Amino acid sequence: NASVSAARLGLNSALLSDIGDDENGKECLASLNAQGVDTSLIKTHKGKHTNSHFVLWYESDRTILVKHEEYPYKLPPFQTPKWLYLSSLGGASLEYHEEIHEYLKNHPEVSLAFQPGTFQINLGHEPLKNIYARSEIFFCNIEEAERILGIKTLGHPELLKRMHALGPKIVVLTDGPKGSYVYNGVGTLFVPPYPDPKTPLERTGAGDAFASTTVSALALGEDLESALKWGAINAMSVVQDIGAQRGLLSRAKIEEYLTNAPKEFSIKSVL
Repeated sequence: NASVSAARLGLNSALLSDIGDDENGKECLASLNAQGVDTSLIKTHKGKHTNSHFVLWYESDRTILVKHEEYPYKLPPFQTPKWLYLSSLGGASLEYHEEIHEYLKNHPEVSLAFQPGTFQINLGHEPLKNIYARSEIFFCNIEEAERILGIKTLGHPELLKRMHALGPKIVVLTDGPKGSYVYNGVGTLFVPPYPDPKTPLERTGAGDAFASTTVSALALGEDLESALKWGAINAMSVVQDIGAQRGLLSRAKIEEYLTNAPKEFSIKSVL
């Protein structure tokens, strides 16, 4: 989802991933290639299945059941990017995270965005402390932050501070259709949702769209507040369609929404 989002916004986007040599894997490659994503770093494993995610959809809400396959993860050589966007990996990937951290130690010029998946969230923060500490920007929702920290009902102000204490320079906590909170160690911003043109169809991919679009905008030279607005607009668009990618917008379309944004769509500083 993030690689497609970045490609649609005009970035050179490559996906580093592992798939099986099954029909699902072939369909994934065909879809990514059609979207302009560089797939040369995707490794196909003979005799393996491709990861499966099953979406249970009820009204505008959904629950995603995740089925990760076990792959022999290995970081291949690749050209040094401006940004590395790290997201969901399977249960056998702890050593792989250390390999990624070692790469980042050797390439301090690369900015890291971290949006953990189910396995990474369930690990808590200690096993991935090096990844958290190296992150330029971190994304998760409020419930996920509670699981990472092993605490409940502290409220977003304390969650933001405790997540920031793990090392990310910028922490973004999303709260579904209520908006998002951003903390950089100095102050907190509230990012409202962009008004829906009509009732959302289903919310799969809203968080991915918000996070990946924000990072893509930063990579394109936008400041943080502008980047967050881009993210909110793409999240709004994604929930108007089925799935996580159909509603992803081009840069021109996002800029059009910004031009026509209502006055209430403004980022505010909060205590």
